[in-house]
Amino acid sequence: QVQLVESGGGLVQPGGSLRLSCEASGITGITFRFYHMGWYRQGPGKQRELVATMDSSGNTNYTDSVKGRFTISRDNGKNTAYLQMNTLKPEDTAVYYCSAAWYSNTYWGQGTQVTVSS
Repeated sequence: QVQLVESGGGLVQPGGSLRLSCEASGITGITFRFYHMGWYRQGPGKQRELVATMDSSGNTNYTDSVKGRFTISRDNGKNTAYLQMNTLKPEDTAVYYCSAAWYSNTYWGQGTQVTVSS
């Protein structure tokens, strides 16, 4: 079955950068290409929110709070999606989740913790 594994989380100082990775297994690169990839996050005491998405054509969308700072990308040959996070702020602290969706099929990773603190 398709499995998503996030990595790259950790503790960073405000203003720092971090790159998250989401690697999919149990799927070919040809199939992975069709999936819409997304990054979501859930901060302490908050509901899960959409951070960024990229469809199969490479079109991207971002929540307003991360525009200009975060970039979602994908490498279909590596079955991997990325989230480059720059100029991190304490309010970016959250568990970040990766998702992959195609038609009615949706898969989720288990999340990776990102903590922005001095």
